[in-house]
Amino acid sequence: MSQITARLPEEMINELDRAANALHRSRADVIRQAIEAYLEDFNDLTLAIERLRDPADETVDWQEARRALLDQD
Repeated sequence: MSQITARLPEEMINELDRAANALHRSRADVIRQAIEAYLEDFNDLTLAIERLRDPADETVDWQEARRALLDQD
């Protein structure tokens, strides 16, 4: 495992400490979880953008999807 050093504003450190205390976790655990969540979101967003830009990717008309969903019981 590698180590990273970052400079953070004092207020962010205070918020980090409050979160760590509330979760009964260390600063490192909270930071690690935050980075994991960010990277998952980043990867999801990157994939979504790639699909939006792909002219061969199948699209669904919003009105058709809405009717299909609302007409089901």
